[in-house]
Amino acid sequence: MKLTKEDIRQIESYGLTEQLVNKQISQFVRGVNYSNIHSAATVGNGIIEVSYLDVSEYVSFFDSQKNKIDIVKFVPASGAATRMFKFLFQFLKEYNPVIQSLNAYINRNNLKRLPLFLIALEKFPFYYIVLKQIESNGVDYNALNPNQKAYTFVKAMLEENQLNFGSYPKGLFPFHKYNNDISTAFEEHLFEMAFYGSRKEPLKLHFTISEKHRDKFTTEFKRIEERVEGITGFPYEISFSYQHQSTDTIALTAKNEPFRNEDGSLYFRPSGHGALLKNLNAIDADLIFISNIDNVVVKHYKAEVAKYKKVLAGILLKIRASIFEYIKQLRNEVLSEENLNEIGDFLTNKLNFSISEEFEKYSHKYKVEYLLEALNRPIRVCGMVKNEGEPGGGPFWVKDEAGRLSLQIVESAQVNKKNKEQKRILANATHFNPVDIVCSIKDNEGNTFDLQKYVNHKAAFITMKTKVGKDIKALELPGLWNGSMAYWNSIFVEVPIQTFNPVKTVNDLLKPSHQLN
Repeated sequence: MKLTKEDIRQIESYGLTEQLVNKQISQFVRGVNYSNIHSAATVGNGIIEVSYLDVSEYVSFFDSQKNKIDIVKFVPASGAATRMFKFLFQFLKEYNPVIQSLNAYINRNNLKRLPLFLIALEKFPFYYIVLKQIESNGVDYNALNPNQKAYTFVKAMLEENQLNFGSYPKGLFPFHKYNNDISTAFEEHLFEMAFYGSRKEPLKLHFTISEKHRDKFTTEFKRIEERVEGITGFPYEISFSYQHQSTDTIALTAKNEPFRNEDGSLYFRPSGHGALLKNLNAIDADLIFISNIDNVVVKHYKAEVAKYKKVLAGILLKIRASIFEYIKQLRNEVLSEENLNEIGDFLTNKLNFSISEEFEKYSHKYKVEYLLEALNRPIRVCGMVKNEGEPGGGPFWVKDEAGRLSLQIVESAQVNKKNKEQKRILANATHFNPVDIVCSIKDNEGNTFDLQKYVNHKAAFITMKTKVGKDIKALELPGLWNGSMAYWNSIFVEVPIQTFNPVKTVNDLLKPSHQLN
């Protein structure tokens, strides 16, 4: 596709190349490769079920080890709160309190979220913040009729010249209320980390954020630091990074032409959470917990959530000890065929690794090399919750071009839903990925793996988005816990649904896990 000299200068300013952008455009035109899901991973077939006794064992093991290792919590937190208020933005756009009753509007449009929001207003942690804003506008809220109250309240929340909640980073939006204190998701992650962080040094948390919001996060940490440290008894070390601009991808129109901004420049957009692999690779830690910014709970539920974080970490530490021991044997000892078969069984039964059917025909030397290569990889242990209809990814057995099966987390966008069999497998999945991951990215000698070597670059996918009201095609890099971790050693573990408490819409803040009462 022909690009102008000005286009090329813009491309290079992003840290990209003309060749790479043309490759992205070709990928749009050609289409991406769908994942070939063979079957859903289930308990006993790719997902481990942990008994009550095992829970205690893994928690105790992790607690015995955590003060000997460096631990970091890695939280993708660049998202804005905008989507939380989608139905409220729609309300502001469509509703006129002067010519229409609220009940008529709700009934005619068969709305469910709006009436729930309005009935429960006082339970939201931002309720009094909004009332204060309305008061500052010189409006007597109590004197308004119900139609005006609803419209005025939402307007104060969302209008740019008022509270402008839609522009907040999701991590800094008011999530919970404790008496007179308002707590953000950012703050809740700090409190949660106190349950499983190492005591050998400050508790370390790393947030990937939008660069424009760095000062806001820094200011928030300064505001709460003394109080959080006083309550938990821990000092904290907070760090931030940004999604690299060089990972942005070009957007196209529905006709596969480069989408251009009003000034004629090319439109590049962030390429999804897969771009954060570089950020993850820069973390220096023995153990990394990964979870999304909005998956937090009020203090009453933190111990239970943390217990299963410890379970996942305990499983990883035990498995990793076995891996490191086998690597040591393969490198330093002369092993019998029986020993090699034992390691092969470990790979198959504990790490869900598909041993080549040709393995038995390999020479002894090549068997050793093959097993070493299979073992010496980053490791992830992922919590999986029972599927309750949440949109997003799940655990599947995926077949590659060579017919080998591997355990993967697959997004629905990666599946060809025009294929009836693929659609059936997707629809019958028993478990869902809540992004509850513990990982190890160092080898047995303490060197950090180059995580780019373990990415399935064919696992990129195309999604439809909108820009200034126009449809655009967006290319997303292989997701951080999808294609970007495709060639890691993976273990999936069933965890209770109580550990999954995301806030996708503002009404989710009304759920028990986000309310003190």
